[in-house]
Amino acid sequence: MNGQSRQNITPGLDVNIVLKKDQRSGKLTRGKVKDILTNSAHHPHGIKVRLEDGQVGRVKEIVQNQEEQK
Repeated sequence: MNGQSRQNITPGLDVNIVLKKDQRSGKLTRGKVKDILTNSAHHPHGIKVRLEDGQVGRVKEIVQNQEEQK
């Protein structure tokens, strides 16, 4: 699932984000959402979030099958 719609993203969700410094390479960083920073309902480049470790980036993918990761 992509991260362009704010309604799909909630705190505690596992996501893959692209950090500002990684936008050219497209390198993804995985983490849990702490805060949602984008106020609009939709953003073409992904909803901006803060992860629990403090990193900020735009959601590219919402990780599915969270039970399998534990």
